[in-house]
Amino acid sequence: MKQTLLHDQESGLQSLLYLPPNYEQQDRWPLILFLHGAGERGDDPVKLLDQPLPKMLETDDLPFVVISPQCPLGIWWTGYLEPVKQLLRRTQREYKIDRGRTYLTGISMGAYGSWQLAMEEPRTFAAVVPICGGWPWYDTINDQVCRLKETPIWAFHGAEDDVVSANETIILVEALRACGGDPRMTIYPELKHDSWTVTYANKGLYEWLLEHTTAP
Repeated sequence: MKQTLLHDQESGLQSLLYLPPNYEQQDRWPLILFLHGAGERGDDPVKLLDQPLPKMLETDDLPFVVISPQCPLGIWWTGYLEPVKQLLRRTQREYKIDRGRTYLTGISMGAYGSWQLAMEEPRTFAAVVPICGGWPWYDTINDQVCRLKETPIWAFHGAEDDVVSANETIILVEALRACGGDPRMTIYPELKHDSWTVTYANKGLYEWLLEHTTAP
């Protein structure tokens, strides 16, 4: 297995850590924080290898450090973000991370968590990629989402998704545009819930991420 199993005592989270093969040859690396979907919750981060981004990293290399925490059973990322923030800060401290190029992505439950985490930490992430997620509390969506109007967002969803309606992504994107944001949105016309495999296989996604940095 190319990725390292970690148990962070500070946050209590277990995770997979990916370091590029030439990690030692570079002073600073961009970082991707990946939040998985509901099916991989538990206390065995090896299960995350069934998820699209960690699975891909076992065969393909990316010019990023990638940290993939595992959410405990019976918990949703949207209610468990403080440990994620602790893990992120520790990863930034202990590895050679370019803090101006810290990126966030997640799928399904992890995309819900990505939207919320980004809204809580709008200056932390240089770009955010939520895939087939949304925001369930529509009565507060406009106030919340406007925190992201300066953050590059590229949201993905399958039009035929029968688990999480594509309308959840569309509502968020339209609300963000209404308050002056300029998010990108890709709706795959024939895909159902798995809109992540094709997304993470797209090399252009990683090129797009690297175009964005946070202000110093």
